[in-house]
This record gives sequence, structure tokens and C-alpha cells, in this order.
Amino acid sequence: MKIHNISTENSILNSFIAEMRDINIQKDSMRFRRNIERIGEILGYELSKSLNYTRSKINTPLGTCHMHVIANDIVLCSILRAGVPLHNSLLNYFDKAENAFISAYRHHKNNPESFEIIVEYLACPSLEGKTLILADPMLATGQSMIATYEALKPFGNPEEVHLVSIIGAPEGIKLVEEHFHYDTHLWIGTVDEKLNDKSYIVPGIGDAGDLAFGEKLQQ
Repeated sequence: MKIHNISTENSILNSFIAEMRDINIQKDSMRFRRNIERIGEILGYELSKSLNYTRSKINTPLGTCHMHVIANDIVLCSILRAGVPLHNSLLNYFDKAENAFISAYRHHKNNPESFEIIVEYLACPSLEGKTLILADPMLATGQSMIATYEALKPFGNPEEVHLVSIIGAPEGIKLVEEHFHYDTHLWIGTVDEKLNDKSYIVPGIGDAGDLAFGEKLQQ
């Protein structure tokens, strides 16, 4: 897997991630969602550099010119619910993309420190021969990414796969590296130190879904 860690170079992206982490700023859920969107747009721009382009003739009011435009047939899939702002931000850049949505969440049984990933809802167009962009803000254990990709397999074989996350942990990155094809690209805002005993990223940000949309009742 090809990993693109955008935080290795100084850019405005780091300021947006810093605001997402700040316990005072992240109390403003609207600002938290907007920071996800701003980071997603940066990641989308970086991702766009790796896509295929074709030369196209453009008519202007004063003549014609030739421009190189994206040739990929893109399907953008986000993992609900924290993935919604990230999905919107990528759709701002890949506005001709088809869209897929999937619910994947941690289901805790008797032990609160152990869980399984449950997939309950899925809507997806054909993926055959297309470019799949799979977006999830937090790449913690990597199990949600893998469970989502496995659930998408009946919809066809994409020609290429891009994973997009804002913050990841080394453990989760290692797991997806083992599962996804070596040509898969991971576009990530930053990589943190580790997972804690509850599989949350440290130092991380907390629960992205709760911060974006409010606390939920546990099942």
C-alpha cells in the first residue's frame, strides 16, 4: 500500500487538525464538521494528482483551448455517520462522482473493551472498472475500512482504490496494509502514536461522530 501522510510537510492542514484536537474548539460541532470538510478538500486535492487525465477541447466565449481533465469514473463511499462531512468535502472536488454509503459501527458485547464491526446499511452503484474512494475520518483499528471493503465486493472489482482518513494509528494502518492490494493508496492527514486499551487513537480527538453530530445512545 502506498501511504501519503500529508502532515510530513508544513501546510494549513495541520492548523485544521490542531483545531479538531483542541478540547475547547471542538465543543463547537459546526466548526468541527467544517474542519473535517476543509481537511477533506485538501486530501482530495492531493489525491487528484494521482488520477488519470485526458486532453479535452473547451470552447470559451473568445475561442477554444485544450485542458487536461480527470478521466477516472469515480465512486465515493463514506462510512456513516462520521464520514458524512468528509464525503461532502470530497464531493466538492469530485462533483461528477457516483456515491455509495455504508453504516459500520462498533458493537460491544459483554466486554466494553472488545467489539465487532457491524454493517447494517449499504447503497452502492457498480464498482466494476471504476476508481473507488473509501472515506472514514478515523483510521483506528482498520477493521471498519476492511469490513466496508468486503461488503462492497459484490458490486464489482474497482480498477483502483484510494482510502482517505484524517487521523490514523499505526496499528490500523498496519492492518489495512496487510489486507489491501499493494497498489492501494492511503491519503491521511496525520498518524498518531498508538491505540489505547479501548482502541481509540491517542492523542487523537475523541469520538468523531459524537463531536460532529452529538452523543448517541449505546446499543
